[in-house]
Amino acid sequence: MAALHIVWVVLGIGLMLFLNMKYKVNAMLALLLGALTIGIAEMASISAGIMPAGKTPITLASLVETIQTGFGSTLGSLAIIVVFGAVIGKLMVDSGAANQIAETLIEKLGVRYAKIAMVLSGLVFGLAMFYEVAFIIMAPLIVAVAHEAKVPFMRIAIPAIAATTTAHSLFVPQPGPVALADIYQADIGMSYVYGIIVAVATVAVTGWVLPRFLGNLDYPTPALMRAEHEVAPQDRPSFATSILVPLVPAILMISATVANIWLQEGTTAHHLVNFVGSPIISISLAMLAAFICFGTAQGRDAEWIMRTFESAVKSIAMVVLIIGAGGALKQVIIDTGIGDYIGSLMTGTSANPYLMAWLITVLIRLATGQGVVSAMTAAGIIGSAVMDPATGSMMAGVDPTLLMLATAAGSNTLTHVNDASFWLFKGYFDLSVKDTLKTWGLLELCNSIVGLAVVLLLSLFV
Repeated sequence: MAALHIVWVVLGIGLMLFLNMKYKVNAMLALLLGALTIGIAEMASISAGIMPAGKTPITLASLVETIQTGFGSTLGSLAIIVVFGAVIGKLMVDSGAANQIAETLIEKLGVRYAKIAMVLSGLVFGLAMFYEVAFIIMAPLIVAVAHEAKVPFMRIAIPAIAATTTAHSLFVPQPGPVALADIYQADIGMSYVYGIIVAVATVAVTGWVLPRFLGNLDYPTPALMRAEHEVAPQDRPSFATSILVPLVPAILMISATVANIWLQEGTTAHHLVNFVGSPIISISLAMLAAFICFGTAQGRDAEWIMRTFESAVKSIAMVVLIIGAGGALKQVIIDTGIGDYIGSLMTGTSANPYLMAWLITVLIRLATGQGVVSAMTAAGIIGSAVMDPATGSMMAGVDPTLLMLATAAGSNTLTHVNDASFWLFKGYFDLSVKDTLKTWGLLELCNSIVGLAVVLLLSLFV
């Protein structure tokens, strides 16, 4: 009867979507009601003896604690990044920096190559930065470039964000790929060689083919990305300044990663470098740089800077709360043990190991909304199935690097209301839940399927 886990999760998510899409209930409230529904249904099933209890019996008190934990832990890691990132984005828009970048790219590269430049930027940011930081910095640039190119911003957002999520899920030093390489004992160098092939095919199909099938993508300019006043070209920061400030987090994070190759762990220098290169500190330093470069250096006073700061915080506040509520729903789902149940269903099968690694990861990602968690859970299941217990090495005919990429592709699949990135995309681009599922959901699904297809194709030759 453990399959009831899945029934209750589907019921809770379905209720959330029904309330939000049918009756326009605020997403935060709908998410919390969905979380309560899943938790109470689990508790009732255990009390009635229909379903065996988990490691810790569910009570109303523990359900409340789970919701608090999920809400708090999600905001604890993301709130500062999302808010400070929104402030940087708003300063870029209101100071004219975003328009300066966009106009320069269009002037130098033309519309076609400006789109490619945004895709390459997405790949670099996704590789080098914490995902939410990369997305937040990309968003105002996407809208500004689209405005200058006179095309719907979503036609640039889809390929650019596809590139960002692909790079983030496939390549070291991002945490998911690092963990997968360790579990599967994959070769890091070969993961880049094969990963580049996967990334190019994925972004090409998702960015240029998928939008042709999505119909009307002409959405209004997001409120957060609208400038208070038009800024004259002579009053804008230079192109170099405009592009350098949002790159500050990437520069600091990459520098910390490189420095760690030589620094001894535990030393003062190691602690200092990793402090400055952490996502929260790097985004904070970038915001301070934005205060100076987009504010005081352009002759704007502290009052203007703080007014822009407050405007950005007000615009993003509801998005932050919705992300927290999504974290609460995610935590309730995780505590049901659904990931372990899905994994147990898949053990003992003789199917293609790359396909199974992808499928297990996809199912756990859909259920829990956690990319790294789903990848590592699936890797643990598949790793034990394809490892030779006598030698501790991968069984003949299975390439650990391709297995790593198949799992990574699965973690980069369709996500929905239990994923913080879903709400980030919705909030920043000012979309409905339905349109977010249509754009974000389908671009992620396409990313994942194309990634798997390329891995299966490569396996024929490796």
